[in-house]
Amino acid sequence: MKYTAFARSWFLDPRRPALSSYPTEYDRDDDLPALEASLEAIGEYQRRLWANSKRALLVVVHGPDTSGKDSLIRTLATFADPAGFHAWSFSRPNAAEAAHDFLWRVTPFLPAYGQMVAFNRSHHEAVIGERVWPVRDEDSYDWPARFEVIRHFERHLVSEGTCVVKIWLHLSEQEHKQRLLKRLDKPRKRWKFDHSDIEGWKQRGHYQACAEEALVQTHTDEAPWFVVPGDDKPKARAIVAALLAEVLEQLAPEYPAEHPDILNEYRQLLAENGVS
Repeated sequence: MKYTAFARSWFLDPRRPALSSYPTEYDRDDDLPALEASLEAIGEYQRRLWANSKRALLVVVHGPDTSGKDSLIRTLATFADPAGFHAWSFSRPNAAEAAHDFLWRVTPFLPAYGQMVAFNRSHHEAVIGERVWPVRDEDSYDWPARFEVIRHFERHLVSEGTCVVKIWLHLSEQEHKQRLLKRLDKPRKRWKFDHSDIEGWKQRGHYQACAEEALVQTHTDEAPWFVVPGDDKPKARAIVAALLAEVLEQLAPEYPAEHPDILNEYRQLLAENGVS
């Protein structure tokens, strides 16, 4: 996958592992592609991806609670063809999931050729959230081994034709706090608030430290992480939409070439039945 300078500007830099060194706000508008245009491009190229059915796109979206993962994925689906676009969410592993290897729960939901699939959290929770809130005996975890498994897993996906784009929505501590308070203040958001939000806030520092190591350890040329400023939701959506429009254009630049013999036969059949 070839990324433009715009896309590369959001690459995680393994030499800068601290998320605090990345901006949480984007203070420029002059070079930010228009969201509507990017969404229309996503819709068009996603249909071409579906029509060709030779490549696939997996979009992994991570970030702390309230970082805007749900609304971002809803926005990306604005012009998508529902036949070829799907979204799945992965929270804390349940008992059945915890009884299997950590890739077991995501594997059935990977995109088929022609599909664009968005993961709201993903297999990376096994080296971020699960590190903060273990689901098994902590002594049984081998974090370096899990990092290696993820790297191999994603390289395998890419080698088989699935492009993997990983987004980290980077939220400041102050904005995180304000969004949690809004969940309490607004009835239409209050239903999303539960005790895990409080625990998430208490563990923010630990969670971010685990995320920093996980991002560095799983950032590869084949499946890079993009650190997107998340304090301004509309701008974050515009950045991600522009990035994905670029990716989809490369995956499916054209519709499949029509076969002239089949078209001629079809036209002849219609003509014989009085259709011109």
